[in-house]
Order: sequence, then structure tokens, then C-alpha cells
Amino acid sequence: MVHRERRRFVAGLGATLGAAMGGGMLPGMAHAASDAWPGRPVTFIVPFPPGGPVDVTARFTAQPLGVKWGVPAIVDNRAGAGGIVGAQLAARAEPDGHTFFFSSIHHAVRPTSANTPGYDYVKDFVPVGMAAVFPIVLVVHPSLPIKSVAELIAYAKANPGKLSYGSSGNGGGTHLAGELFNSMTGAKLQHIPYRGSAPAMQDLLGGQVQIMFADGPSAVPHIKAGKIRALGVGNPERSALAPDVPTIAESGLPGYEAYSWSGLVAPARTPAAIVARVNADLVSVLTDPATAKAMLAAGAEPKPGSPEAFRTFIQTEITKWQKVIREANITLD
Repeated sequence: MVHRERRRFVAGLGATLGAAMGGGMLPGMAHAASDAWPGRPVTFIVPFPPGGPVDVTARFTAQPLGVKWGVPAIVDNRAGAGGIVGAQLAARAEPDGHTFFFSSIHHAVRPTSANTPGYDYVKDFVPVGMAAVFPIVLVVHPSLPIKSVAELIAYAKANPGKLSYGSSGNGGGTHLAGELFNSMTGAKLQHIPYRGSAPAMQDLLGGQVQIMFADGPSAVPHIKAGKIRALGVGNPERSALAPDVPTIAESGLPGYEAYSWSGLVAPARTPAAIVARVNADLVSVLTDPATAKAMLAAGAEPKPGSPEAFRTFIQTEITKWQKVIREANITLD
């Protein structure tokens, strides 16, 4: 009986979506779909392993959302292929408001740098809202006689090809941050990709590489210990994780912005009324002082906003990183 009721619910949504695609959803239909939701547990797909910044964001937000909705909220980690596996699964999910996807910068840029990602981030998903940003910090080994971004630019131009920077992997956010720096300055920092942030940071600490565009949580403890020197953060404003560190724009490169992020999206054709409801509740959770404090302690800076603002942000990110990817000839397998 329960299964029959669920089939009826999904079938009803399918008819509603058909009307929307054919000639536009009537307001009454949208409200009806929203009123019937949620009809069962809601799943949040995370395309990375547990413990990473996107996973942390999902876990801090999903549980209170489930409480608001009166149903279990399930965080489903579907890691693999640099986030492709989870994205494909989410893109193919029923657009009935019971599956959402915590996407990241990787998903906005991957279709421009991979041959067959198996999904279209713009066409296959509808934005729900930004969730969090994760600072990228430009740090150097203390042996370099450099104390600002302006000094780094001058030093790199005077010593072309002699400086190298480590990243957490080819085509990732920290790699793109370095190539954006090269593009904007004309510097020729050599890229050394690693399999994750930890080995890259170890080589920076050991002096095997001189520079790193590092994620905030892995860099801040070493900055505080004096083992590496921070030149700037890629955020548009100073980061709450390291408020004494200037932005890269402040420190010598106006207009520079590069940071990782995570935002919530839903499968395309998810009813607009459900998207609006989820966005409102997500904003409520992210602006809760206790949640915000816990996320900051874990290295995630809450960044609530509207679906429209997130859509505009996505388009801006895609345009910016497409240019960087083409210029640096970045490709992924």
C-alpha cells in the first residue's frame, strides 16, 4: 500500500512536470506539489568521501533541515572520479524534491576541462542556494624572501620558471587558483600536482616546493606555528579563519578572487515551489549562530543566498575558469 501511494505521488509529480514543460506550471499545481512534500526521507548526495569540506557542510545543514521537515535527512557519500560519480547519480535522480546535490567548484569547471563528465551542470541541475565557501590561502616557505603578493609577483618575473607551487591535484580549485595568478600577473610559476592537500603541504614544509595555494583548514595551523608564511587569501574579503591575513587583492593583485565553495542544487525540473522552500530553510539553518560557529570551526564559512544569486554566481565562475583552463591548457582524464 505504501509503495502504491509513493508511485501515485511520483506519477502526480510527473504529470505536473509535463504540464510545466508543455505550457508552464499553474500556481495551484506548484503549491500542491509543495504541500505534498516531503513524502519520504530526503537524500543529500555528496560526491566526495566523508570528512572533506563539502561533506562537513552537508552534515551541518542536512540534519537541521530534516528536523524542520519532519523526515530523515540522509547524507549519501558517492565519491569517485573527482566528483563525477555523485554528479551523474544526482543528475539522473527523480526531480520530485527528495534528492539534492551538494555541488562544488569542481562541477562548475569540470565540463570545460573533461571530455565526458556525463552531465551538464547548467542544464541538468537547478540552483537552490550557495551553502559555504572555503578559503584558499597563498602561502610560501619561509626561505623565500617574500612578504607580500606584490613582492612575489616581482620576484617571479625576475626569476622566470624558477618557482614552483604545489596543489591538491590537477584541475582542482588550488590548481586553478595558481593558474589564475599566472594569468593575471604574467608570472610563470611551475605547477606540481599532488594526490591531495596533505602531501603537497608536507613538501611545502620541507621546502621541496616554495609556494602553495592551500585550503584554509590545512594551512592555518602551520601559519600560526610560523612554519609557512601567508601572503593572502583568495576570498573577496578577509577570512574569518585567518582575519589577520590580507586578501590577495589587498596584498598586491587587485581583482584576484579564487576560493572553493559548495552549493546545493536539485535535479532539473524539480518544482519551483519546493526549490523555494528548501532555499528558505537552508538560509535559516546557515544563519543560525550555533550552526555558523560550528561550520567555521570546521573550516567552512556559511554563505547563504537566493537561487537567483547562486545561478548568477555559477555563470560567473564558469566564464572565469573557462578562460583560465583554455590559457593553461588544463585537461582531465
